[in-house]
Amino acid sequence: MSIEIKVPILPESITEGSILKWYKKPGEFVKRDEHLVDIETDKVVLEVVAPVDGSVGSILKKEGDTAKSEEVVGIFEEGAADATAVALEQKIQAPTKEAKASAEPEQKQVLSPSVRKIVGEKDLDVTQMRGSGKGGRLTKEDVLKGIEAPVAKSSAPATRESTVELSFSVGERVEKRVPMTRLRARIAERLLQAQQTAAILTTFNEINMQPVMSIRQKHKEIFEKDYGVRLGFMSFFTLAVVEALKRFPIVNASVDDNDIVYHSYFDIGIAVSSPRGLVVPIIRDADTLDMAQIEKKVAYYGEKAKNGQLTLEELTGGTFTISNGGVFGSLMSTPILNPPPKRNFGDA
Repeated sequence: MSIEIKVPILPESITEGSILKWYKKPGEFVKRDEHLVDIETDKVVLEVVAPVDGSVGSILKKEGDTAKSEEVVGIFEEGAADATAVALEQKIQAPTKEAKASAEPEQKQVLSPSVRKIVGEKDLDVTQMRGSGKGGRLTKEDVLKGIEAPVAKSSAPATRESTVELSFSVGERVEKRVPMTRLRARIAERLLQAQQTAAILTTFNEINMQPVMSIRQKHKEIFEKDYGVRLGFMSFFTLAVVEALKRFPIVNASVDDNDIVYHSYFDIGIAVSSPRGLVVPIIRDADTLDMAQIEKKVAYYGEKAKNGQLTLEELTGGTFTISNGGVFGSLMSTPILNPPPKRNFGDA
């Protein structure tokens, strides 16, 4: 039986996504819940898995194509693999050394149109590059990585929007073009929109952090031993923000048309830097958490952001946002409001 592979239902604020990567080819046997395709949205990367045992029948949306919510991107054929297919798959997954060695030169020559274009323009030697695609196939990211650094120093495939390092000699004028992730493109669009439509005010005040630093220095070792997480500054900041919001409820409010909506809860957004761009996961009901619970939440979200595993639910909502530029050595900064979708222009 044929089953449609669809883009998951997206929230109202997200209308479409891009096919980031297919992990299976047409005809390849797949077990239930095995990873099929990644779909990149403005906020997160969604993983689509196999609904049952079977195989990918056809791919309707290729990598880089745009797809809307619930749009069909491929066809899945239900059915367990027969003995011949299983034996063939096992043979493919565990080739002999001789077969693998003889296959490598051929695999390295199978290049996609985009890869062939870059290789031709830059006159690159693909035999010296390591492919991260299936069967060792070179991807566009592999080739771009090979341009920016010697292959011998490259142990992992490049990702879009990672820190770019240019290798050049004195006198050379080097440029490198790297496509933005959908997240970064959306950030740029939203922040420009905010500058044009929002009244943004920045005020700076100095406080004495020495008491906080002394407390942290005194208790950080025992704190980490007892709770299994480092005692950072973010828990101090979060508790201070919650106390201030309790005293001044208007700062924890949002605007809905001609109404001001006061919130009795404190969902604090924590700005986190990730390889794909800045994301703001939400610590729900921060007023009910102690310092250890807050630090664990921050560490948990930081790790998920690093691995691109944050969910839409974890990024949605928030009544106030904390952005700590000090971790990058910033003395002062002027954040730009990222307006929530449609209504509620209230996230600080």
